[in-house]
Amino acid sequence: MIWSDIHKIYKKQWLIVEALEAHTTSDTQRHLDNIAVIETCVSGGDAMQKYRHLHKKYPSREFYFVNAAREKLDIRERKWLGIRLNDAVNTEK
Repeated sequence: MIWSDIHKIYKKQWLIVEALEAHTTSDTQRHLDNIAVIETCVSGGDAMQKYRHLHKKYPSREFYFVNAAREKLDIRERKWLGIRLNDAVNTEK
């Protein structure tokens, strides 16, 4: 599906969506070309918890939690500087 269809169908609901096809523009804007609705949620907090669970279980998949009331998605890709704690090497002997 595309976002305009999701926006019309789900109105003001909180959703967990997965980007099946997406691309990033030169200004770091993430465009979701093909989206699957994974789950509807009763609140933003509920959506965030379910997102965290799915992201932890399937780290290679591209999930988002969004409110379908938004006419357009505004997703920015962030460049991380530094390392993640799990990727750090223990130098203590």
